[in-house]
Amino acid sequence: MSIDAPTSTPVELPAVTRRRLRSLLSAEEIAELTTRSDARGLLAIALSWGLIAASFAMVALWPGVLTVLLALPLLAGRQLALAILQHEAAHGTLFRTRRLNDFFGDWFCARPVWQNLHKYRAHHLVHHTRTGSDEDPDISLHASYPTTPASLRRKMLRDLSGYTGLKLMLGLALMDTGVLKWTVANDVQKMPQQGRRWWNYPADFLRNASGMLLTNALLAGILAASGHAWLYLLWVLAYITPFPLFVRIRSIAEHGMLPRVSDMFQNTRTTRARAWQRLFFAPAHVNYHQEHHAMASVPFYRLPKLHALLRQRGAASEPPRYGEVLKLAAGAQAPT
Repeated sequence: MSIDAPTSTPVELPAVTRRRLRSLLSAEEIAELTTRSDARGLLAIALSWGLIAASFAMVALWPGVLTVLLALPLLAGRQLALAILQHEAAHGTLFRTRRLNDFFGDWFCARPVWQNLHKYRAHHLVHHTRTGSDEDPDISLHASYPTTPASLRRKMLRDLSGYTGLKLMLGLALMDTGVLKWTVANDVQKMPQQGRRWWNYPADFLRNASGMLLTNALLAGILAASGHAWLYLLWVLAYITPFPLFVRIRSIAEHGMLPRVSDMFQNTRTTRARAWQRLFFAPAHVNYHQEHHAMASVPFYRLPKLHALLRQRGAASEPPRYGEVLKLAAGAQAPT
């Protein structure tokens, strides 16, 4: 049995990681761990959208400052959950059936949070094969850590103020117009513009952003039909305030302050998540990230079992908590 099951999007593991896995897991265990389920994939999407609906309903029934302040992180947490489920679909592990995987992963997960499954898949597979190296397209998300406590506080305040989120939306708009190269990282690059006319920009935007516009128009229309059109503003506000903070915490925990080597057991971190953290920045077992990088063909709901097996066999240790990782991230000394 291959470590990358036939129905998954293949990821070429470093030889050192591949040899270690083959010494730790039997063919039967690999077969069980990589088994996918259409029902589990559909349930994961339904639960995420169910919590989104419940968050909107809470504010509609009891409008007020407290319910809005609670709804914003809940919505942002589900926006991140949809992005994580898109990530599962990019690996072919969200559904057993490829057509369901790509359809639901794109239209019910990626597009509502201004992502594109097929572009993300091409980008993300390079991250898996170049993790921690200069060729890693996601290196800019965590390369600046550790930083000073004051710097980390400033970054998080910019996230919560909406500054980071507005920059994110501007960047996505420029990517869809073809001005910037598509990426999910911070290291953006300009695209050649020779021969382009002014009308190419709006045309390209409408073509590339059509999925986001359609799914968000549908969401806004459902809220309007319920008599609470204004609730759509919460969806946008969650996307530009708590959402960037949750993405930052997730990125720091996964690869920040780790050796830049090829072995997935050294360049990737698993983090212990409390129940409330799973609602916000650790949805869909994304905190089991070392296990995911070691075996990307394992669906997210089987990662805890893989973690337990690795712990039993001495290949993984007790993971740190998010608070401990953030302390490491803020552990640099200020320059004198």
